[in-house]
Amino acid sequence: MSTSTSGAWSPLRNTTFRMLWIATIASNIGTWMHEVGAGWLMTTLSSSPLYVALIQVAGSLPMFFLALPAGAAADIVDKRRYLLLVQVWMSAVAVTLASLTLLGLMTVPLLLVLTLALGIGTALMMPAWSALTPELVGKEDLPNAVAISSVGINVSRAIGPALAGVVVSLVGPWMTFALNAVSFAGVILVLFMWKREVKEPLLPAERFMGAMRTGVRFARSSKPLQAVLIRALAFFLFASAGTSLLPLIVRGEMQGTAADFGLLLAAIGIGAVAGATLLPRLRERVSLNRMVMIATLLYAVFLLVLALVRNFYVLMPAMLLSGAAWIAVLSNLQVAAQTSVPAWVRARALSVYILAFFGSMAGGGLLWGIVASHASITLSLLLAAGGLALATLMTCKVALPETEAEELAPSLHWPAPLISDALDQERGPVMVTVEYHIDPAQAEAFTLAARELEAMRKRNGALSWGLMQDSAEPALWQEFFFEESWLEHLRHHRRVTRGELKIEARVRKFQTEGVPVRIRHLLAEADKHHRSAGHAHAATQGA
Repeated sequence: MSTSTSGAWSPLRNTTFRMLWIATIASNIGTWMHEVGAGWLMTTLSSSPLYVALIQVAGSLPMFFLALPAGAAADIVDKRRYLLLVQVWMSAVAVTLASLTLLGLMTVPLLLVLTLALGIGTALMMPAWSALTPELVGKEDLPNAVAISSVGINVSRAIGPALAGVVVSLVGPWMTFALNAVSFAGVILVLFMWKREVKEPLLPAERFMGAMRTGVRFARSSKPLQAVLIRALAFFLFASAGTSLLPLIVRGEMQGTAADFGLLLAAIGIGAVAGATLLPRLRERVSLNRMVMIATLLYAVFLLVLALVRNFYVLMPAMLLSGAAWIAVLSNLQVAAQTSVPAWVRARALSVYILAFFGSMAGGGLLWGIVASHASITLSLLLAAGGLALATLMTCKVALPETEAEELAPSLHWPAPLISDALDQERGPVMVTVEYHIDPAQAEAFTLAARELEAMRKRNGALSWGLMQDSAEPALWQEFFFEESWLEHLRHHRRVTRGELKIEARVRKFQTEGVPVRIRHLLAEADKHHRSAGHAHAATQGA
């Protein structure tokens, strides 16, 4: 990432990205105002630590169930129209929240249900929203754009809570919900005005369930994405204790006001903005993995302070530190997730990351709320701090990926398979075989290199994979993999990246010189009434 000022802010030169960024800041200010209003309102409706923690759970839980379906939808539909519908839904829910609270009709179950409804909107929105950034700014500006987006989120985090504290004190929680409803208007307007260029697809769009299955297979076979998920779970499961229990500490144990609560949250936002500003310089001096480890340990120290200190003026600098640590972890994890997956599956892959984020936040909020209810808030936070430090040490060797954008570009090096006649694209399954001729003396090195092909084929859509040796002629090896249909195999052709081209090259360097690699495509019988052996079509360069 460029560390110059112009480079760091260069994505804002893109008009659409700039307008969406500004509108998103306004919308996020409304969201943070809702967070303060809902948390404070729940403390007036119930003094139970579990109910207060359930506000965070209700907002996060839908992501656990809807992230992957939302990611699949975002990869196969028009993102602009999709996001417009979701924003209108969330605005309508916020209006309902404001109206019921103003009329004095709000109850604990209603507050949880409506917070859940907003969480559903967030779950449906986030994968598409995250996948939109690379489309707007291009490969070279993507890391900067992700960092700028994080800055925007935390600018709103600095403004929203402080503003909400004043609004709640002077007017009441209902006004924070009303302002949140209004805050969606800017995003809706920008999306409505955006003239998005949609390229005509060369192949039919994936079907919803098939897109979900492909996304799951990709996540299961992508080691870079899995590294991000492991580090995210290790952090957010324990870090969630601070955000979920803070309202109880301020109101119950410190006898503070809504303004005090808003100021503490604002301090977190200010710390995050300051941390985001320093990130480019820190990346010059500290490796990505070391930075995440240090920031995570600093957040564990913050949880320790939050467990033991009840002085407002001591907590304020602790909040600033927590904001800086939070943004250092969050921004680096988001950049790693965004830049480690190819465009064709980006929304689905990011939905898995978002699932890990919100799932751990929801699970953590519930866990630490239960511990606080049955023991004490102090013990809950002490356990969270210790768990976070231990999880950091256990996962520090799981390296976060740093992938060049060029590595994820489609290689398009597989030629179209030779076919004898027009095929039904839905016909399948398809079995692809790749025959190698390998010197027996190099068989062990070949099989070791070929193992990399398994993850590569599966993350691009293969259902299963195998490698067999000919018993009669040991120099012959047969790689095979199955795909759902002929159409899925054609999609596979367009998914292979330039980085994966290198994996194929490492395997094929063991091929006996002068002997072509032989590829066959075998199709299942056309229908159950006419059983046949299937058609074999051969090529000599690509699968």
